[in-house]
Amino acid sequence: MKITLERDDFLAQLQAAVRVASTRSAIQALSGVQISAHNGLCELRATDADMSLRVPLSAEIARDGTVVLPARLLMDVIRTLPQRSVGLELRPNEGDAEVLCGNSSFHLRTLHADDFPTLPPLDSDAALRLPLTAFVETALKVSGSASRDETRPVLTGILVSAAGREVRMVATDSYRLSVKTTELPETLASAFEVNIPARALQELARLAAHSEAEDVTVSVRQNQVVFTIGSTVLTSRLIDGQFPNYRQLLPETFEHELHLDGSELREVVRRVSLLAQKNAPLRLSFEDGELTISAQTPDIGEARESMPAPFQGEMFEIGFNPEFLREGLDAVGDAEVVLKLISPLRPGLIEAGDGSGFVYLIMPIRLNV
Repeated sequence: MKITLERDDFLAQLQAAVRVASTRSAIQALSGVQISAHNGLCELRATDADMSLRVPLSAEIARDGTVVLPARLLMDVIRTLPQRSVGLELRPNEGDAEVLCGNSSFHLRTLHADDFPTLPPLDSDAALRLPLTAFVETALKVSGSASRDETRPVLTGILVSAAGREVRMVATDSYRLSVKTTELPETLASAFEVNIPARALQELARLAAHSEAEDVTVSVRQNQVVFTIGSTVLTSRLIDGQFPNYRQLLPETFEHELHLDGSELREVVRRVSLLAQKNAPLRLSFEDGELTISAQTPDIGEARESMPAPFQGEMFEIGFNPEFLREGLDAVGDAEVVLKLISPLRPGLIEAGDGSGFVYLIMPIRLNV
């Protein structure tokens, strides 16, 4: 194999591939990237066995071939090169690949190409086409609530449902729950509901940020999902197991429903949270016409700030994890926040007042008097 590429384009594709390549597998080839040049087409591939990525490379192909090179080392080498053409040539007899750029020359040992798995074939016939921006923004709204605890793998995913003219995504770590429903401009030809690793959807969002494509095609198979953005293909395994019945977790009635200025509430929470350290909760105290948010951490200090709130009735106080509360408010953004409460020991609900279809359930923290 012998190809010539532009350094900046090559580096951009390598950075995406490195995020997918494995850092923990016993199979050394999975820590590499595969570069394939055949029949006038060049492609870069990476996989960690759970997720795989294939992206096209714009290259002049002098000789066809395939090579697997250490992903991170190759990226670090290309990053240090000047912004000009880069030559890459496989040297089978020496067991390495030569990287040439200007007066620079590198020889990188190749990894065993036979150990690099065959990536799944594309199946465009079974794919649904969805608006890329809407799909990605929906995923980003809920992804922060997905669990990072690998001992409960079913909670590390995002439940993605697509049917009719809606896409709905749900994530929970058992302490908070995010639901985002997005209306689509057209009715879908078919439907699916699958649990996709949050990491895969976050990677899809990164790819979308550097793509000019307007749509993403989604193909669901027995144990995997395939996303196609333009000529870039991201594949992920699906998560086995029963996702929690989130509808049962959402209360039907509430004692208090408060419409608050989202921007002001977010800023107050951000400031007061600075003094909520060492697992200290944020206290939300409601009195007639006022909400006071406070935090106190022994040996560090305390903070308190009030803001107008359309509250009436007996004094009400509830505590929340400051990080979880901030993330819920950040997901709402500057829109009006609808805060629904039942009691100090029952979950609170945050909704976006602009009708955007976002709902955030958060468990309270028992407060010491």
